[in-house]
Amino acid sequence: MKWKGVMPAMTTPFTEGLEIDWAFAARHARWMQANGCTGIVCLGSLGEAATLTFEEKLKIVRGAVAAVAPSTPVVGAISALSTSEAVHLAKALTDAGAQGLMILPPYVYKGDWRETKAYIAAILQATPLPAMLYNNPVAYGTDFVPAQIKELAEEFENLAAVKESSTDVRRVTAIRALTGDRLAIFVGVDDAIVEGIEAGAVGWIAGLVNAFPRESVALFDFAIAGNKEAAFNIYRWFLPLLRMDTVPKFVQLIKLVQEELGVATARVRPPRLQIEAAELNEAKALIADALQHRPDGIVSSPLL
Repeated sequence: MKWKGVMPAMTTPFTEGLEIDWAFAARHARWMQANGCTGIVCLGSLGEAATLTFEEKLKIVRGAVAAVAPSTPVVGAISALSTSEAVHLAKALTDAGAQGLMILPPYVYKGDWRETKAYIAAILQATPLPAMLYNNPVAYGTDFVPAQIKELAEEFENLAAVKESSTDVRRVTAIRALTGDRLAIFVGVDDAIVEGIEAGAVGWIAGLVNAFPRESVALFDFAIAGNKEAAFNIYRWFLPLLRMDTVPKFVQLIKLVQEELGVATARVRPPRLQIEAAELNEAKALIADALQHRPDGIVSSPLL
């Protein structure tokens, strides 16, 4: 498991009956790999994990493992209401072939540090897989501050990475100041990727990559290489779309971008509903404008 590069937070495709479109899920994973993504992250927030059954989660990971080459690791996200459920899922995803885990804080209950640490510890101790801690206080109300991340890193050898989604790029430098190179730091919000890399991040758990894989990889590669002019040429074009990743309806919006590009549908599972009316028209106009000004020479390969 190499924690670096662009790893899509994969969307979950649905049929008209809102069942999982297994064939398309495999094609989508192969498309991400073909366009330079270094790993696949399944069952995250963007994957609508809260709407998936336990068995669906396992089948999604098995399908992704079968779809991509062994050199492209599949990471399964752990999200649960209880510690026992999270531990059960971690063990099951290990058996399903996942090469890494991404651990979210407990759903619903926002405990104190003693409780939250015990939850994370139980998952890390349940499997030998390397794991990424997902810090998103905006969405989940639980904030893993740098000192707590350092504490976990010192106690648990298989904690290997952090997905930092606080939207504060200073967190990247703060974590690095306390842990050095012990943890691979990933940016978890799309519209902070260039700034995050400048601060020391080595990876990106990306959202709009589901629609624009090659453009996302090119942006990351230019930024990591220090080619600021090339990076900002893409970033300026991409930012209006990347900001879709930072709003409450990010799932609906990113899936809409996929649909407008003809690489998926915008279907979501309730309680989410597809956007409509003025909200839909505004989003479509933004997407159309972006497509009219797409960067020359950097275009994703056709869907496999």
